[in-house]
Parts: sequence; C-alpha cells; structure tokens
Amino acid sequence: MYRGLSVSVVIPCFNEEHGIAAVLKSMPDYVDQVVVVDNNSTDETGRIAQEMGAEVVFETRKGYGNAYKAGFPRARGDIVATADGDGTYPTYSIAPIIDYLLDKKLDFVSASRFPLRNPKAMRWRNVLGNMILTYTTRVLWLRWIADSQSGMWVFRRDVLNRIDLESGGMPFSEEIKLDVIDNPRLRFGEYHVDYSERIGETKLFAWKDGVENEVFLFKLRLRRLLPKSNVQSPMSKVMSPSEAKAPNPTVVPGEVKSETPRSKV
Repeated sequence: MYRGLSVSVVIPCFNEEHGIAAVLKSMPDYVDQVVVVDNNSTDETGRIAQEMGAEVVFETRKGYGNAYKAGFPRARGDIVATADGDGTYPTYSIAPIIDYLLDKKLDFVSASRFPLRNPKAMRWRNVLGNMILTYTTRVLWLRWIADSQSGMWVFRRDVLNRIDLESGGMPFSEEIKLDVIDNPRLRFGEYHVDYSERIGETKLFAWKDGVENEVFLFKLRLRRLLPKSNVQSPMSKVMSPSEAKAPNPTVVPGEVKSETPRSKV
C-alpha cells in the first residue's frame, strides 16, 4: 500500500533470466502485487520469477502488446505501474511518480527517459530512433510529449476501462499513451526518471521495430480522424461496471516533472 492505495507492477519478459531477479529484488516494500508475463521465453525467466514470489502469467503469443494484454487483467491494485525485466527502469521511482500522479490529479503518468542522465544507457541508434518517433508524434498530434516510447507507466487501474488497445507488438507503448491523450476524460503527464544500461542481451530489432512504430503512428492518426465506432474496449472487464462509471476530470496539458536523483526506497 502507498498513500492508502494498493499498487500492482506488471512486467513483460522475454528471455530475461539475467535481469528479472535484479528487478524483483529492487521492488519496493509498498508494492502489493507483482505480475510477470513470461512471453514464450525459452530460458528460466518464469521459474525465477515464481521462486521470487511474483505471479507469473504465461503468454504464448509473442509480442510486447500481447504480453501486457495478458498481464493487465491480472493486476488488482488501485494503481498499476509497469517496468521492463532488464533493469533499465527504476523501480524506486514508482513512489515519486505516484505522488506526482495524485498531487497533480492525473490519471496516467509516463516516465520520460530524456534527456538521458547516463548517455551510456542507450545506443546512439536507439536514441535517434526515439527522437524520430517522438518528433513524429508531436507533429501528428500537435502536442508536446517528451518520450513517446517509454515503457514505464504509472496509472489508475480504471484507465484500462476507458481506452481501446489494439497493438500486440511494440507500438503498444505509443498507443497506450495516445489513447489516454485522446480521451477527454483522462489526464496525462510525464515524469523524468533515470534510465540504466540493460542487464542481458537486447531483444529489440531497432530498425524493424522503428519502422513498425512509425507506420503505426500514421495509421493511428488517420483512424482517429475518421468517425469512431462504438466498440467496447478489450480491457473493459478489468473493473466492475459500477467502478468504471466513476467520473474523471477533463483533460489538461501534460507537463514533464524532473525527478531529483534519490536512493532506493
């Protein structure tokens, strides 16, 4: 529990046996539930996570988005946070991000990695790819966003009932942010965090994933300009109907909060 709210952390993993142990060891005591999604790993990721007390969901459909779609319905916390299984995102930042979310009366906060405090944490080609995708997002959506590709988010669980997520792959990361931004009843913000060098080998196919994300942005922007059909969100069963009807404030422009470096919680 943190500030009277239960906290769940969802972590998608594909062959992260070297990183998941470090991530779980770093998990703060106030986190009530950790859900690790083993996305068809061929190593010991799932076994290690189970032995360390995490709830493990085995999802055979490969893909970043598919992993989250399998893991989110298992999250029981009032607040849901995400992280990667490679140690790149700081679990000790969950508390200050929750503080920011609650104090600013936001619904969804994305952890911005840029500007990088540790330039060695990301390869130059990945920095370039992130810059291109983020700039494309700014132009297509005509709004400022610091890091469109961040994989660490903290949000109120009922947000999942108000968005309609489609991507089963890497574009899921940009899609979830843009679904929140486009929803007039949800408030979006960003919070600057540390980003570390990954543990283990990278699973990212930089150019392939980059092109896929760029194409997805244009397709999504086009769909949003067309009349929207009344389709129920695939996440709509995460909350009960009575909970899902709780009123939310109107949208306000997001700001990037810079976090002062601090020790682990």
